Amino acid sequence: MKFYSGFSLRNELYLFKNYVNGSQYTACGFSYGAIKALHYAQEQLACGKRVDRVVLLSPVFFQTKDVKFKRVQLLSYKKNRDSYLTQFEESCFFPHAKKIVEHSETTIEELEELLEYEWSLQELEELVAKGVKLEVYLGSEDKIIDAQGARAFFLNVATVTYIKNANHFLQTN
Repeated sequence: MKFYSGFSLRNELYLFKNYVNGSQYTACGFSYGAIKALHYAQEQLACGKRVDRVVLLSPVFFQTKDVKFKRVQLLSYKKNRDSYLTQFEESCFFPHAKKIVEHSETTIEELEELLEYEWSLQELEELVAKGVKLEVYLGSEDKIIDAQGARAFFLNVATVTYIKNANHFLQTN
């Protein structure tokens, strides 16, 4: 399995062991990493390689947010990166207990990419038409992404598991 981490994170796959049972033909990504998992699967298929499943765990979904929201995020990051990342991490775990996560270096370009990314229904349909099973996991109490908007969007092409009382890390307690 190929796993892609969320924004500013690394090695957080252990938090999702209940949701991922991936073979070597599975691409999986959490939050920002969901974009990378999709692109990896597309590249593999374009090269004639096998991909059976793409698992998107709390995929970034900001295409329903307005320009002002995105601008505030970027300005907050530029003003005080460390404070922004601390608040971001707290929001990821809210309302449940914080777990241990490792951090990676971040860039403003990565934040811009995840805020501006628009999922393409056509691209996802093409993936499914090639025999790839698309699975999406969302938490009802996610304070990071628009989980309701993501649910409505991904239901068109994926098996969507909407977890009651779960946060961005899909924790329920």
